[in-house]
Amino acid sequence: MKKILLIEDNLDMRENTAEILDLANYVVVTAENGKIGVEKAKQEKPDLIICDIMMPDLDGYGVLHMISKDPEIAGTPFIFLTAKAEKSDMRKGMNLGADDYMVKPFDKVELLSAVETRLNRNELFRKNYTRDLSGLAQFVDAASKFSLPTLASTEYKIRNHHLKEALYHEGDEPLVVYLVNKGKIKTWRMSPDGKELITGIYSKGDFFGYNPILEGTNHHDSATALEDSEVALVPKNDFLSLVYSKQEVSARFIKMLVNNINEKEEQLLSLAYNSVRGRVADALMKLQKKFQGTPNLSFSREDLANIVGTSTETLIRTLSDFKQEKMVEIDGRDVKILNLSGLERIRKFS
Repeated sequence: MKKILLIEDNLDMRENTAEILDLANYVVVTAENGKIGVEKAKQEKPDLIICDIMMPDLDGYGVLHMISKDPEIAGTPFIFLTAKAEKSDMRKGMNLGADDYMVKPFDKVELLSAVETRLNRNELFRKNYTRDLSGLAQFVDAASKFSLPTLASTEYKIRNHHLKEALYHEGDEPLVVYLVNKGKIKTWRMSPDGKELITGIYSKGDFFGYNPILEGTNHHDSATALEDSEVALVPKNDFLSLVYSKQEVSARFIKMLVNNINEKEEQLLSLAYNSVRGRVADALMKLQKKFQGTPNLSFSREDLANIVGTSTETLIRTLSDFKQEKMVEIDGRDVKILNLSGLERIRKFS
């Protein structure tokens, strides 16, 4: 039986919703506030979380933020409940990574339909996809059912490289992510004293070359075949569509990239689950700190987008939102921060 965690501070709503779920043969765990809810999520590891937004101490946005930072429960399907139907609230919830959003009061059929849909989608990504070209193709085919941006292809190009042949050089623009299908590849860079420093060794089933895409930079190292090898090329746009998609998709794909929980996975989870608003706020605050003597931050929108790790169009929309919220003033390419504490709240809870 599927386990559902219900976090709701209103006793009547909590009991009525729990009864509906119980009658539908779900195991229901309840929590009366956000702090208890986070603890129970860690203890119970539910199949789905239903959470009210407006709660004292730790609201629903804070709950989702904390859960998304825990690798063991990040990606758990998450449905927000709220009595407010304002567009700004819905957008904030979805930006944070919520899977669905239900406005109270709701009826039994609406609730159970939303729960069943989210559980079915999540089940699709519990499958153990092999870390090879075949597994990647199966995963992408499953991900395509989630209304993602159109992916270029599930039949990725294969490239053969002979011993000592270069795949890319330090400073090259990253256009694809590599998946080793056969052979071994090393990544390396030259030290200041002219010595080669190996930064990684990759064999069948390993992905590499994705960090600069996530960081918005060129390759920090070079890649060379250690033996005759075969690699699959995943286009940059396909890769980003999978990483910055719904949580159940991105969490599963990240595990394919890095295989197990480690420091690199935590970095990827942070990049994937921090909302664009949070990343833009963080970038503006860091730039202001670095250039404290300058009243305005003067950067091209393209440069700012590269710093944040998003598209120029998305950055412009986010800055426009910040302007409407009186967080910043915008004059041409200049950005002046008006509400530092407000940006801090966005950075912290996005």
